[in-house]
Amino acid sequence: MQYLKKTFLILLLPLLAFTVAHKFYLSVTSIEYSDKDKALQITTRVFIDDMDKLLLERFGIKGNLANKDESSLANEYIEKYLNSKFAIEIDSKNVVYNFLGKKYENDILIIYLEIPKINIDTVAMVTVQNEVLMDMFEEQKNVVHFKLKGQKKSFVLIRENNKGMLNLK
Repeated sequence: MQYLKKTFLILLLPLLAFTVAHKFYLSVTSIEYSDKDKALQITTRVFIDDMDKLLLERFGIKGNLANKDESSLANEYIEKYLNSKFAIEIDSKNVVYNFLGKKYENDILIIYLEIPKINIDTVAMVTVQNEVLMDMFEEQKNVVHFKLKGQKKSFVLIRENNKGMLNLK
């Protein structure tokens, strides 16, 4: 009997060693106003492997993000994807943002966006719709942090509720 227990344990251990905890799907976006630049500055953080998977599945692009052989098309397709899944409204009007670039930190892709020429004193409401990676991962959650005119507000956006709004007046 003791022999069977040891044999069972020896067979079970390798199986347990290869089980991986369920991955979570999360992005974090921060929206702040720069008095110096008179612009809304947006920083979005997503996992590099999730964006790589998206580029391959949606656009057929092998991004190889954060590698020496990164695709020269990566920025173009990341920007194209963001334009279809991430939107900002100021006072109920869609606004265009500029894709400034990206960088990598460990396993995170940090994307920089900006909406120039904003007079924050005249803005009453900012709305963000963030569906980034929700078309890829059912469990995707997108956290949005607003820090505008002394107000701080955060939202956790999901497929069924993909908009967050900050009233400034």
